[in-house]
Amino acid sequence: MTIEKPKQFYGKGIPGVHLGQLKGELIVVEGADGSGRSTQIDLLKNWLERRGYPTVNVGLKRSMLVSRELEKAMQGNILGTRTLSLFYATDFADQLENLIIPALRSGFIVLADRYIYTLMSRAIVRGVEPDWIRDVYGIALIPDAVFYLAVSPKMLVERNLRKHSVLDYWESGMDMHPTSNMYGSFIEYQRQIQKEFKSMQKLYGFETVDGNRSPRAIQQDLRTKIELILKGAAPSTEGKTDESDSAQRTARSAPAPADGG
Repeated sequence: MTIEKPKQFYGKGIPGVHLGQLKGELIVVEGADGSGRSTQIDLLKNWLERRGYPTVNVGLKRSMLVSRELEKAMQGNILGTRTLSLFYATDFADQLENLIIPALRSGFIVLADRYIYTLMSRAIVRGVEPDWIRDVYGIALIPDAVFYLAVSPKMLVERNLRKHSVLDYWESGMDMHPTSNMYGSFIEYQRQIQKEFKSMQKLYGFETVDGNRSPRAIQQDLRTKIELILKGAAPSTEGKTDESDSAQRTARSAPAPADGG
């Protein structure tokens, strides 16, 4: 049994949601394509369900409302940065309201295959104002745990080429670096994303996990950390400072914009 803890929104959240009714746990695994993130999510789901915990998975571009439209729009490689950001925010908001919150209300463990941190970092490295994009995601629930799988850009390249034979246009930041050298663009873009994640860690206090190791070693690490959450133990403070705690409190109390971003 998990220990019931009241949830919080980063901003004003979604009207009409009674946070005290959200009995489940929201666990996020972040990381770039090729970090092994989805594999770890699948392994965690099987492990949790074998132990009797009902689980549900969420992720990017999975909304019943706009996921197909978003996928189609991205194929044209013509979306502006702010338009793309709002498209993703709509996808997230629909899943939050219609999947994440109902599942937590029913006591499920929600495993998020990436969350708002990827979406914010992508927007920020493309020049979007950090305060604006954070306000957009003021509707988001604060997860019970966030694990960022950090993998070197060169290893990400190797894994993506091994799996897909080609690199993704957006994951290579080609809209930012119009060049024929997609390999170089990918490396530079992923370095910028990782730099932004390090910066966000100070604000949001999530935990970085070494993703350069074997899938088995990473999974064991994640299970050990999640086990503590399920037992109601205090979360690890490794890598956190008084500054990050203060920033986290600020982020939690920051109001969302009146016009919804």
